[in-house]
Amino acid sequence: MSFARLRSTPLRFARPTQSVTRSSWRPTATGSRNMSQNINRDSTTEKAAVSLDIEPSRLTVTKTMSPKELPPSKSLLFGRTFSDHMLRIRWTEATGWEAPSIEPFGTINLSPSATVLHYAQSLFEGMKAYRHEDGTVTMFRPDMNMKRMNTSAQRLALPAFDGNALLECIKELISLDRQWIPKESGHSLYIRPTLIGTNGTLGVAPPSEALLFVITSPVGPYYPRGFKPVPLHGTTEYIRAAPGGTGAYKLAANYAPGVVAQKSAAQQGYAQNLWLHGPEHWLTEVGTMNLFAVIKDKDGITELITPPLDGMILPGVTRDSVLALARNHVSGVKRLGGLPDAIKVSERPINMGEIIQSSKEGRLVELFGTGTAAVVTPVDRIGYKGGDVMIPTGVDGMGPVSKPLWKELVGIQTGAIKSDWNYVVAQ
Repeated sequence: MSFARLRSTPLRFARPTQSVTRSSWRPTATGSRNMSQNINRDSTTEKAAVSLDIEPSRLTVTKTMSPKELPPSKSLLFGRTFSDHMLRIRWTEATGWEAPSIEPFGTINLSPSATVLHYAQSLFEGMKAYRHEDGTVTMFRPDMNMKRMNTSAQRLALPAFDGNALLECIKELISLDRQWIPKESGHSLYIRPTLIGTNGTLGVAPPSEALLFVITSPVGPYYPRGFKPVPLHGTTEYIRAAPGGTGAYKLAANYAPGVVAQKSAAQQGYAQNLWLHGPEHWLTEVGTMNLFAVIKDKDGITELITPPLDGMILPGVTRDSVLALARNHVSGVKRLGGLPDAIKVSERPINMGEIIQSSKEGRLVELFGTGTAAVVTPVDRIGYKGGDVMIPTGVDGMGPVSKPLWKELVGIQTGAIKSDWNYVVAQ
């Protein structure tokens, strides 16, 4: 469905010292049964119990008594500054999802025995809200983040939820902290939904208590002084993921082990890891981004290649968007100026042998990463087995395929290009 069609009655706030409840929202009938209600089964009686899902109609809002001063946009660093409020929704196995609450940004109290601290029962998402020139505030394809968040929750045996309902609550959070969205070009409000297991019992088991919370952070452009291609270290001594593992899910446990590998790459003069898998050194991801390579075949046809979603690759929203834009160009649904008329779009395995061979033959066009933070990150070289494989880049740092795709994506996100991918938060 098109999330841009969802609308809600504006929330009326009481005094700053009081909480108010929003009662005008009603859940839609879309989505799977498991997303609209949680079915828990008592292991002793084997009787199914239906527990409450997230209900925006129960949302309460408590405004901060101490609003913070907004920092100058030019001083923003990613993930260092946070807005005045946050969203919290508690879940228990016995009662399901409790009433959502928007409240002042603050600390979370956890038992030292909380399962998230011992067994990494934690997952998160990353998305952005953008302020358009006419003042409209939108999020970019948040339905995909909700779908992925539920998939990650299932992988950790954490509770599922109605993604539409959570989006309505996030919408109210962003509307309340709307002034935290920078007005300058290239800036946005980063949104971090997180779900953790909180019950204070040791032992590896599905959690009986959980907390879903959302915080937001104003951020500036990833490349404030223009695109700067990054060098990658072809990492063979560490792996990011393996078949049957958790690489396809946005789990907190997937990220901490990569810090040592990134430090090792930095010590060798590289900005990020190019994660390689198996003895054939198959390309998987770039740091925490999805990977794209552009190669011309021996007939001169340009091929846009990204590794398939084989269980090791995170299904990125930007990845999916790049593929959709490229395929629309090929099919004629919407042609993008600057892209080759004939281009092949492939989700297939690619290894370092193919990269090296195409480089030697002058057929390697470019290589780039995609993700929420940077949208597109061009690559200029790969350190591999003691040498560097040089990657072509344009005079502005971008390649001939990534640049028009990036321009289209950013145009949509900022409202310069109209698209159903934009979910309207406020007008």
